[in-house]
Amino acid sequence: MQTEIRTLSFLRNRYWVLRHGKSIPNEKGLVVSSLENGTRSEYGLASEGVEQAQLAGKLFLKELKEKTIPLSNVRICYSPFARTSHTAEVVASVLNIPFEGPQCKVIEDLRERYFGPSFELLSHDKYSEIWAMDEKDPFTRPEGGESVDDVASRLASAMATMESEYQGCVILVVSHGDPLQILQTILSAASEQMEPSSNDLGSRIQAVRLPSILSQHRQFALLTGELRAVL
Repeated sequence: MQTEIRTLSFLRNRYWVLRHGKSIPNEKGLVVSSLENGTRSEYGLASEGVEQAQLAGKLFLKELKEKTIPLSNVRICYSPFARTSHTAEVVASVLNIPFEGPQCKVIEDLRERYFGPSFELLSHDKYSEIWAMDEKDPFTRPEGGESVDDVASRLASAMATMESEYQGCVILVVSHGDPLQILQTILSAASEQMEPSSNDLGSRIQAVRLPSILSQHRQFALLTGELRAVL
């Protein structure tokens, strides 16, 4: 018997997130955050990352079976970066969903947070500088890069795209560390609004784009290849 996919009143779908598997930049300890660099095949998954993606796919399949959710109701939306595209493709293969078919969709707004030229292709040890800045003011941009709120804005757009295109689906969002932290932050806060001014998703997200909320995004951190149910 098929289980009805229950959603929150302001959402048409259920959402899971998956951070990409361990990538070559992760192994090399490099920040690769620009769209130009991130889409290069040399910055794709490491062999360990492929294994992580396979395990995540198997775990997701197990969850779907336990909830008797048919694969026809599953959608995979992913960032265009090489490491996320490859992760999504591996998961689709485990689920036996055609990666080039209508159930899989690349969404540019799910791309990695751009940390700016001062950080690009340098040591990932510098992430701590950005996260310290985020805690002080999530509206402050690293030089030439994106603030937390900049990312929240385009993630709201990505959510609007998914909500308009799909209904009654389970959507797996395959993206990156910071964007998925920020996405979980805004969705969690939006779902906890006691008396929202509107039941519209965009209005709810706009209402929670506040320094006190966005500055806490690190609490939703994911490991590489980590799968999590969101809403």
